[in-house]
Amino acid sequence: MSKEQELNFDDFIGHTTILYGETNTKKTLYTSKFVQFLVESKKVTPKEISILDFAPNLNIIKNVKIGGKIIDFYKKSAICNNICFEGDIIPPRLNAKNRKELYKNACKNYIKTYGTLKKFKDNPTEILIVNDISIYLHIGNKKLLTDSIKKSNTFLGNSYYGTSIKSDFSTHFSLREKRLVEYLIKKMEYSYFTG
Repeated sequence: MSKEQELNFDDFIGHTTILYGETNTKKTLYTSKFVQFLVESKKVTPKEISILDFAPNLNIIKNVKIGGKIIDFYKKSAICNNICFEGDIIPPRLNAKNRKELYKNACKNYIKTYGTLKKFKDNPTEILIVNDISIYLHIGNKKLLTDSIKKSNTFLGNSYYGTSIKSDFSTHFSLREKRLVEYLIKKMEYSYFTG
């Protein structure tokens, strides 16, 4: 996507927006640029910007570049209200050899992402940023996610939506992910396909 010129961050304020697409299509980069825009151009109080970063650490697994956190692209995001969890997110499909391992990985991720979403919902801020929503949607309930989004005045999230991350044992898993991302896209005021 050469949307950098097309994305008008002013339009995002007061609305719900999702960026979605394949791996390595700059979803996290654009999301971090929006955080930078809020902090530096709009002078939003950083603690009013809640960041839920569900992305795995930046890595190359099976020749696929995956992950990357907002702080990797905008160091100053550390001053925002980062709602964190212990440990790291596991790329569920890429770190599994079979279906059992896939769901075990997804369950570990779910515990982290669910707790983080719940913390935000119980103590919301004006702005909510979620990096790599699909990690939560692998097993998570869409109601908690949509209820959390409604608690904010401005929401920007991004999600994997593609075919590059797959395996023989993850077809059903990937179909659920795709269906839930499509559901979320329909709920947003703005959506941008990154490629």
